[in-house]
Amino acid sequence: MNTITSGFLRQCAVAFAMLVALTVILGVAYPTVVWAASRIGSNSAEGSQVTDAKGCNAGSSLIGVDPKAPAGTPDSYLHARVLGSADDPMATGDPSASAASNQGPNSETLAHNITARRALIGEREGVAPSAVPADAVTGSGSGLDPQISPEYAAIQIPRIARNSGKSQAAVREIVEAHTSGRQFGFLGQQRVNVLEVNLALGHTVCK
Repeated sequence: MNTITSGFLRQCAVAFAMLVALTVILGVAYPTVVWAASRIGSNSAEGSQVTDAKGCNAGSSLIGVDPKAPAGTPDSYLHARVLGSADDPMATGDPSASAASNQGPNSETLAHNITARRALIGEREGVAPSAVPADAVTGSGSGLDPQISPEYAAIQIPRIARNSGKSQAAVREIVEAHTSGRQFGFLGQQRVNVLEVNLALGHTVCK
C-alpha cells in the first residue's frame, strides 16, 4: 500500500469517526439533555397550562384572555386588560395573533379608547372614571398580559361579590392569595393573575 492510499484511508477513518462522534453528541446526547432540561418544571414546556376544578385545560398562566359572562347572566369574573380597536375600545386580545396597538401618546385613537374605557369600566364597577387604574385602560405590549394591578382587582371586588354571592372579604382573600410580589423583591410591581383568580372563584371550562 503506497503512501497516498494509506493517507487517504486514514483520512476516511478519521472522517467516519468524527461523523459517528458528532452524530452521537449532536443527534442523541444534546437533544436528550435539552429534553431532560425541559422536564424540569414540565408545565412550562407544555405551555404553562392551567386546569380548572374538573381537570379541564382552562388556559395558560402566561397568556391573558379577558373573560366574558354569557349574555343575560351576572358578571362575576375578574377582568383582564384589554387590547381595544378603533371600533371597539373594549375588544379583547386574540391569543392566536397577539400584537400591540402601536398607538403612541399623541394618538387620537388611543386617547379616545382610554376615555371610553374609563367610562365603561367605571360604569361596570360602580366607580368614578377617575378611579379606574391606568392598566385597566391600556393594553400590554402583547395585548395578552395575564395579570392586572391589585388596584384594578380591588375595584372589581364589590361587583364580583355581589354577582357571585360571596362576601367581599372572601373575594378579597382569593385575590390576595393569587397576588404576586415584585420579582426578586425589587423588580416590577405587585400583580394579580386573572385566570387563577377566576378558577379560584369557581369558574370552570368543563360543562
